[in-house]
Order: sequence, then structure tokens, then C-alpha cells
Amino acid sequence: MEDKFLELPKEKQLRIINAGMEYFGKYGYKNARTDDIAARAGISKGLLFYYFKNKKSFFIYLFHFCEDILKQFISIQDVHEITDFFDIMDYGAVRKMEIMIKYPYMLNFILKAFYSQKEDVSHDMNYLAQKILSQTFDNYFQNIDMSKFKEDIDVRQVYQMLVWMMEGYLVDMLRNEQSLDVDEMLTEFEKWKVMFKRMCYREEYL
Repeated sequence: MEDKFLELPKEKQLRIINAGMEYFGKYGYKNARTDDIAARAGISKGLLFYYFKNKKSFFIYLFHFCEDILKQFISIQDVHEITDFFDIMDYGAVRKMEIMIKYPYMLNFILKAFYSQKEDVSHDMNYLAQKILSQTFDNYFQNIDMSKFKEDIDVRQVYQMLVWMMEGYLVDMLRNEQSLDVDEMLTEFEKWKVMFKRMCYREEYL
């Protein structure tokens, strides 16, 4: 049925996508009402289910849409030309901020998807989230200069810790209903990067 959706004009597709990300991102999968999503998109609920089999298939479609957008913004070719681990983290952070500006509801949606618990989509989301985290490291950090790291440092673990810190920061902002300031987020990320670099890199590379 998604083929019918892809036949729609791009503007209408994006209106439906943004409505879904907005309401799923605000209320979570379980509490978001498809009636509200359809109304926000300017279509009937019946038409929404004509394009997507059910609420779950729509949610999963949105998740894969976000994956595709990330791949469009983050060029593997560009990343493979960067050999410094923290320069790659910088590149990724800036690109993700650009995505947040263009797709304002995407961040909330992704966070709700990643932390889905005891919902119809939770099993699928947990599997996809772990797969993405693993593939991201394998795909983007192939050509880093490992000689810069101290002998006892597990680079994959450093990456995971930085991801956790950024996720925790975002979750805290959302929980306190604070608006997300892109410049402020990049400033915080820079502080963490400097701290981790001092802990992980050999002195001659600081």
C-alpha cells in the first residue's frame, strides 16, 4: 500500500510525514491518535489507512524515512576521507543539527521510537535501534587513525558513551519541555569532545 503513498505529490507526502512525526513525537506511539494525525495532514483517517496498512506500519515507515534522511545528509564518502575520530563526531553532529532545522519534528519522533517500551512497535524499534548504532560505527569509523588512541582505549566504547551523553542531554531537554537550541547543543558537545579527547588520545595528539 505504501506504493500508493509514494505516488502522491512530494508536498503532500511531506505533509503526512510531518504530521505523523509531530504527533508520535509529542505523544508516543500508544497515545498518538491517527484521527489527529490525519486531520493535521489534511486528509481523512480512511485515506491514511489506504496509504498505510495500520498505525504500526505508518510508524515504521516514518522511522525508515528518518534513516534515509540521515543517509542523505551524512555522506559516507566524506566521512571516509576523515581519519580523526573526533573530527568525524564533529561532522556528524553538525549534519544532524542541519536535519533538525529542516525537519523540526524528527528529533522528538526518533527519541520516542528509540525509547519505546511495552508498545506494539517496541520490539521492532529496539531491534532497529541496536542495528543502526552498530552499523553506524562500522560504516563511518572504518578509516580512523587508531594510533592516536592510548593503548587501553576501546574506541567503540568511547563512541557509545558520546552517543549516550547526547541522548541523555536531549531527553532531559524534552522532559523539561525546554526548546532545543542548536548552537547551545553544539557548544555542549564541544565540551564533551575536548574532555574525551584528553582522556583517550596520546599526549602528542592533543
